[in-house]
Amino acid sequence: MHRSSIVNFPRQFLRQYPSIQPAVTSRIAKPCDVFINHRGIDTKRTVVTLLYDHLFRSNLHPFLDNKNMKPGDKLFDNINSAIRKCKVGVTVFSPRYCESYFCLHELALIMESKKKVIPIFCDIKPSQLRVVNDGKCPMEDIRRFRWALEEAKYTVGLTFDSLKGNWSEVVTSASDIIIETLVEIESEKRMQRHKSTPILRA
Repeated sequence: MHRSSIVNFPRQFLRQYPSIQPAVTSRIAKPCDVFINHRGIDTKRTVVTLLYDHLFRSNLHPFLDNKNMKPGDKLFDNINSAIRKCKVGVTVFSPRYCESYFCLHELALIMESKKKVIPIFCDIKPSQLRVVNDGKCPMEDIRRFRWALEEAKYTVGLTFDSLKGNWSEVVTSASDIIIETLVEIESEKRMQRHKSTPILRA
């Protein structure tokens, strides 16, 4: 599919798939379409917030912790629920990503839930991603995290160098891929429902 046609997806295709159209007035109540997994200290003020806003303006329902959660919410309960209910996971890898237990936990849960994953390698190469065992994390979690990272490393994604690249371009490219992926998922669901519908014979 050509990129020029993807630009029109938000208005043309999303009208055909009401299940991926969120109510603009509710960012919290409805299940998210896209879960954005990231290390806040590296990317929240740049690519992550730009991507969230772009997707929201496209009539989607992305999940970002500081946008979708409010004081008093249970951190793990809300994040785990959002991951399990989302359709697509976007993982923004960055230099300090692997230092965060939360980032790695989210990534592992996305992979375990068999979600479609779109990696964005921001200022880091896939080969540089590794879990460091500092003795503070249970070995079971270390194994989960290492497995999830290996899965992500071998998933085709976007690469971005913040010193040379354009934020707008990477956000637009990521959004186009996300929207195209959501449309494919909805199309597959419609086909499955059609196949499972019994044929009544006269």
